Amino acid sequence: MTWIKTIPFDAATGKLKALYARVTGPDNNVDNIMMAHSLRPHTMEAHMAVYKYVLHHSGNTIPKWFLEAIGVWVSQLNGCDYCVEHHFAGMKRLLGDDARSDAFRAAIESGDVSAMPFEARHHAAMRYAQRLAQTPADMVQMDVEALRMAGWEDGEILEINQVTSYFCYANRTVLGLGCSTEGDIIGLSPNNNADPEDWNHS
Repeated sequence: MTWIKTIPFDAATGKLKALYARVTGPDNNVDNIMMAHSLRPHTMEAHMAVYKYVLHHSGNTIPKWFLEAIGVWVSQLNGCDYCVEHHFAGMKRLLGDDARSDAFRAAIESGDVSAMPFEARHHAAMRYAQRLAQTPADMVQMDVEALRMAGWEDGEILEINQVTSYFCYANRTVLGLGCSTEGDIIGLSPNNNADPEDWNHS
């Protein structure tokens, strides 16, 4: 599941056991990206808190399906198949439109933002995410101005920035530790947005 040792659910004790209980899905399944932290439970706690607050919080105003779409795009750009598979499944479920989801998948695989079946404002967000993911040192104020001109408010721009930044972190966690989807249930997420402390995956 990873290139480093991990502690399975049944062998966990203390703080790790308590954290596993918070992030489990059906049949006590723990996603491998979380299990990768098992030797340092405090980093799992930090990772999960950032993930929950950035992507699954009631304070966000951008629809969650599009935040997931940003994550899928960033993960594709970073070559992280693990996150592409997990978050594409989640996005597809949230969007509820298989044809549109499949068209999006084809567009990201070809690297064509203009072919994504979204509005112009969404395309602007995807271009911002691409620049931030691939050439962060080249970012300039005009990158934010372009989002404003596309119709995004500053709080929404912050959401786009944070989702992009989170996925760059998650992608590098996965790729740097050799995390695979073996044994994972694809597409689960902490869906109780109303409670930021509820990390249960469903």
